[in-house]
Order: sequence, then C-alpha cells, then structure tokens
Amino acid sequence: MYRCPLCQQSLTQHHNSFACVQGHSFDLAKEGYLHLLPVQQKNSKVPGDSALMMQCRRDFLNAGYYQLLSDAVNQSFASVLPQQSVVLDLGCGEGYYSHRLLQALADKEATLYGLDIAKTAIKKAAKTYPAIHFCVASAWHLPFADQSFDAALKLCAPCEPEELARVLKTDGMLLTVTPAPKHLVEIKQQVYNSVRLHSDQIEVIPGFVHQQRQELTHQLTDLPAQMVLNLLEMTPLAWKFNSEQKQQFAQSSPQISLNFYLDLYRKNR
Repeated sequence: MYRCPLCQQSLTQHHNSFACVQGHSFDLAKEGYLHLLPVQQKNSKVPGDSALMMQCRRDFLNAGYYQLLSDAVNQSFASVLPQQSVVLDLGCGEGYYSHRLLQALADKEATLYGLDIAKTAIKKAAKTYPAIHFCVASAWHLPFADQSFDAALKLCAPCEPEELARVLKTDGMLLTVTPAPKHLVEIKQQVYNSVRLHSDQIEVIPGFVHQQRQELTHQLTDLPAQMVLNLLEMTPLAWKFNSEQKQQFAQSSPQISLNFYLDLYRKNR
C-alpha cells in the first residue's frame, strides 16, 4: 500500500519498519503509525492544526454534536462500497470520523487508512484506534501506491485532485464534505458587518464525475458555554475574536446553524 515519499518506490515491511529499494527506511512509531512526511513537504516547523484546536475539536466531537454528519458520511459509504473495501480518510485528525466509519462498515470487512499532516493528531489517533492504519503525510504527496483505494473521504480537507485520482481504483468513489451557505452563520455575524455565505455551487474536481449531493441542516441549541468555545476554536473564525468577545458570545447561549454538503463523486475512467 505504502510508497516512499522520497523516491516513490514501493515500501516493504520488515518487522516494525518499512523500506524501499533505494534504502530509505521508516519505522513504525510505538503508537503504530508511520511518519512519511519529509522535511521538504512541510509547510511549517510544526504543520497542521494547533494543540488547542485539536483538543477543542476532540472534546466537541466526542460530545456527539457532529454525530449527524458522521452518520451521514457512514450511510453514504455503506450504500455504495463493495465487500472488503479499502478506504482513505484524508485529513483524519484524531480519528473520530475514521473510527465511526470503520465501525459502520464492519459487515463489509473494510480496511481503513487515515492521513494527516499533524503528527500530534495522528499520534493520538493511532493510540486510540489501533485497528486503523494511520500515517503522518502530505495530502499533496500521498504516500500510497497507484489504485490502492476503493474510496476516499475528504472532509473539509485540501488536497491535490491528481493525487486522489492516482491512488483510487478504477470507478473509485470520493465523498467530499464542505460547508453549505448557512454553516456557522451566527458566528460570522459576530465578526463581519456583511456576511459572505459559503457557495452552493458543486465543485468541479478534475478526474472525477459528480454523482449526487446531500444537504444536512441542524440547529445547535442549549450548548454549554465551554462547548461554544470549543466550536469557536475549531474554526478559523476564532482569530477574529479576542478573549473577552469569545467569553461574551459563549455565555449568550447562542443558537448555531450547522449546514453541510456531502457530494459523492466517481473517478473518471
């Protein structure tokens, strides 16, 4: 499955390490993940989300507030994937969606791989969910062999479409999750005089044909103040607030709109 991020040759496992014919070697961490992010593919000294953002996201997701999104993702894949499918979760973070997807596909005997550029997130994911194959790597330089996966999940994660098409099998499926127009609009109204809504256009992804769209809409009410703060810190909008403004908004018991598009694509032959 894996290929060398330095020379693109196949990686072969020998006990707790993976090596290519060029002699590049990568050891499994004690938590069970592979670090396949060479320094030249890093976009910063510590790439990925901050420790605060990851902690807030983990607490918010584990409290179940985005379970409706996870359930919709799981149902979408369960309806189209064959038995013994191999699935890639791009930008998997701490593994919340990956884990629930693997559980939902248990009767299909699926295998799941998770990738993220943030080492701290992958370390936590691998330790918590050992049944999933996790790696630290760039979504722009996927460390996988051609046509390795039956499907991929791209949940609000940037990536290189050509790389996605390369690692998916013929007729492979891609499910994208993106914010729909009203997503978190109440938070935006706190920081912008004129709110620009997310686009409702279906993205054209080179190498893929759009199959279907599902829209999810839900209203979060009676959120504890700490969960409002967690949700804020999960988003780039957090930078628009100072500490006092965050506390004031969290204490105001706001109703917050969740609005997502789930778009299913098939790889273009």
